Amino acid sequence: MSRTRTAILAALALVVGASGAALAADPGAVGAAAVPCTVTYTVQNQWNTGFTTAVTVTNQGAAKSNWSVKWSFAGDQKVTNGWNARISQSGANVTAANEGYNGSLLTGGSVSFGFQGSFSGTNAVPTAFTLDGVTCNVDDGGPTDPTDPTDPGGPGGPGGPGGSRVDNPYDGAKVYVNPEWSAKAAAEPGGSRVANQPTGVWLDRTAAIAGVNGGMGLRDHLNNALTQKGSGELVVQLVIYNLPGRDCAALASNGELGPTEIGRYKTEYIDPIAAILADPKYASLRIVTTIEIDSLPNLVTNTGSRPTATPQCDVMKANGNYQKGVGYALNKLGDAPNVYNYIDAGHHGWIGWDDNFAASAAIMKEAATSEGATVNDVAGFITNTANYSALKEDNFSINDSVGGKSVRESKWVDWNRYVDEQSFAQGFRNQLVSAGFNAGVGMLIDTSRNGWGGTARPTGPGATTNVDTYVNGGRYDRRIHVGNWCNQSGAGLGERPRANPAAGVDAYVWMKPPGESDGSSQAIPNDEGKGFDRMCDPTYTGNARNGNSMSGALPNAPLSGKWFSAQFRQLMQNAYPPLP
Repeated sequence: MSRTRTAILAALALVVGASGAALAADPGAVGAAAVPCTVTYTVQNQWNTGFTTAVTVTNQGAAKSNWSVKWSFAGDQKVTNGWNARISQSGANVTAANEGYNGSLLTGGSVSFGFQGSFSGTNAVPTAFTLDGVTCNVDDGGPTDPTDPTDPGGPGGPGGPGGSRVDNPYDGAKVYVNPEWSAKAAAEPGGSRVANQPTGVWLDRTAAIAGVNGGMGLRDHLNNALTQKGSGELVVQLVIYNLPGRDCAALASNGELGPTEIGRYKTEYIDPIAAILADPKYASLRIVTTIEIDSLPNLVTNTGSRPTATPQCDVMKANGNYQKGVGYALNKLGDAPNVYNYIDAGHHGWIGWDDNFAASAAIMKEAATSEGATVNDVAGFITNTANYSALKEDNFSINDSVGGKSVRESKWVDWNRYVDEQSFAQGFRNQLVSAGFNAGVGMLIDTSRNGWGGTARPTGPGATTNVDTYVNGGRYDRRIHVGNWCNQSGAGLGERPRANPAAGVDAYVWMKPPGESDGSSQAIPNDEGKGFDRMCDPTYTGNARNGNSMSGALPNAPLSGKWFSAQFRQLMQNAYPPLP
């Protein structure tokens, strides 16, 4: 929940004359002298006994080399930890002073910090703030015209009813159905059974913002979403996917920007998206952004001396542009109060191992606190995006043993701590909170292609001959290897999108639109920067990342993102839960 406080205080600056008498400032001189400082205090997340808050201070007085902001709580709120400021509390009185690195506050300049707190009863927002002893006016974005639905504080705006930031954006909301994907799905035999499902809109290159080859651009989708919204709440799901040196370990989804083109990423890609999302016209929509899939985990698993390392990932780790790009996106997109950023968190078959688990959370925290971003810009994380990991494996668990050997020793599990996606998402959420993310973060799980139904779906545990027969006979996930990711043979649609399906999980989503290819099964010339990855070739015998196993990919696949009719029909055939 996001709340910002308005209290325009009587704080006309006084001008001290030569005689020392205090003279009132010219009442017509409205501006920097009349408003010495502005403080915006926003409760971004709130749960039963706790909350997180972002504070921005703008100085209109003389430049400062050090600063101190003070306020008093009206209730029993207690600050438990903070960031970007040294925060102390005595009773109800709170002081936030600069850190050594952010003491400079120029005239017209701003500084932001945040904190997590606890409370009981009512979490009332403070009504008065001072900057170095000078009373500030407090701006909460309240309505200039409270009847105007496009005003940020009006009934349809993020500060008004129906648009306020909530703990879980999917709660009580419909989700946008992409008409372009829906038409393709409906054109397939039997496709009308799922054509009304909500899927993600992928902004996978700069041209996608305006629309490619006559297709819908970002504004087109948002305008369409306003129509779908009606009088209720509606979530729009966007995939932000155009980092420099994108997907350093997978050629099929390489992008248009080279490893060093972080400037272009910021000015040509993120800034235009941020400007559109900030348009008050769209303030009544809940906009969920999935931030840069498959980027940050690569810096953990595919660099250095690991057998899975690639030179391209080593370059990206050295230049830091993945962290910078993700941080910049979080910061700029999160400026719109109706935007909810979810960082991609890989999947259990990628970072579920001991060596990868905590390290991945740490690098996500690094990215989320770079380029002006803070953990308050992160609503949550998404796992299994465009992947196939089974949601829940019912026929075996990580605690099972066969013949004195743990399930972890099986060839399939291979010492992973997790056997399915839901247990991983819940466990990784705890790790992320331990790494410094807010306790209220939620998880999304992409279930678009992890149903694994059909005739090959096991109905019970495997034979207890040994740990491998036990796991292989009972697992729903029928991939040859958990590292296989491209157009997997035998896959099916998974759980239909819905909110609040499990503890800590905000929603099951279809972020990857079913029927869109992961990559071409042979080299196809294109102007989108997409390469040919042998993991999409059904004849490929594998590499270190998939245990030198066959790729398990479907034949005759088009470029990534293009419609793949044969795959879509297979997904419907093998759907679990089955389609009607």
